[in-house]
Amino acid sequence: MVQHERFGGSSRRTFLKVAGGASIAGLAGCLGETDHGIRFILNPAEEQTDIVEEYTPMKEYLEDETGEEIDLEPAGSYVETLEALETDQGELADTSPTGVPGGDGFADVIGMRTAFGGNQYFSTIVTLPDSDIEELADLEGEQIAVGSQLSVSGTLVPALMLQEAGLDIGDFPNTQDAPDLDINVAGDHDTAREQLEDDPDIVAAATGAFASAGQIPQEQFDDYEEFVEHSAEYEGAGSDIDDDDNPELRLLDVSESLTRAPIMARSDWDDPARDDIEQALFDAEEEDLIPEGTDEDYELWFTGIDEADRDDYQYVYDVFDDLGLEFEDFDD
Repeated sequence: MVQHERFGGSSRRTFLKVAGGASIAGLAGCLGETDHGIRFILNPAEEQTDIVEEYTPMKEYLEDETGEEIDLEPAGSYVETLEALETDQGELADTSPTGVPGGDGFADVIGMRTAFGGNQYFSTIVTLPDSDIEELADLEGEQIAVGSQLSVSGTLVPALMLQEAGLDIGDFPNTQDAPDLDINVAGDHDTAREQLEDDPDIVAAATGAFASAGQIPQEQFDDYEEFVEHSAEYEGAGSDIDDDDNPELRLLDVSESLTRAPIMARSDWDDPARDDIEQALFDAEEEDLIPEGTDEDYELWFTGIDEADRDDYQYVYDVFDDLGLEFEDFDD
């Protein structure tokens, strides 16, 4: 089993002007209408996801349990999601783990999402079966596709994995000028994987295991005991392989376990409905979030929500420290 060093402790540099972030003025045009219920901001994740369709059963469940009106409002980027909370244009949000340090001072962690009983997930770095790449060190001088600039599993943790393998990533992800390899920020997990499949210049891709494991033969994970024991994706690994639509991928490395993404709430949201909604989230069962008969293309990726706080996401702060990053300015 490959062992990775625990995240934590290095010099810092500032993460400024995140690519893809909308201005607060621009956000006001699409979020925060005058007449609204409780606004639940939806964070973008996968290119092929109809996120409003996926979250509609949860919305209906919350409305039934609390009597409150819930408005689902998709954001255009990770940055927009946090800006909506910071500027009183949303009450609740589905965020990336990077939203935890990003939301310091204006957003509370209220819960962590779980999948089939587990609250752990993993990053993967993959290549194609016929590639000459055998280990991460072989990526020197090559091109790799990663997810969103702020994605923990699609970009930030893979960047540390590359660094641990001895590759000089320079100031990535603050800039894309990594001395030892070309890192292409694809924008999301699916696009990073598809670029590997379709672009001969790209020899590897970094994604969350939820976007890659279905195309990786299960036995390739067997040396990663933590993944086998804790990953919701292990059971279905390799089950999506289709020579035409979903070609086989070859695993290069798996990260240590990561705490799944949080649900956050605006810190100054002071409404009696808040306690009721939070409790309903914690009480939700799989059948409330993914009702029987839901089209598999629109199934929510998580099956429950556990109570959580910032301490559960210390690893994200450690990742930021290791990469020398900090959130200072969300304007673009």
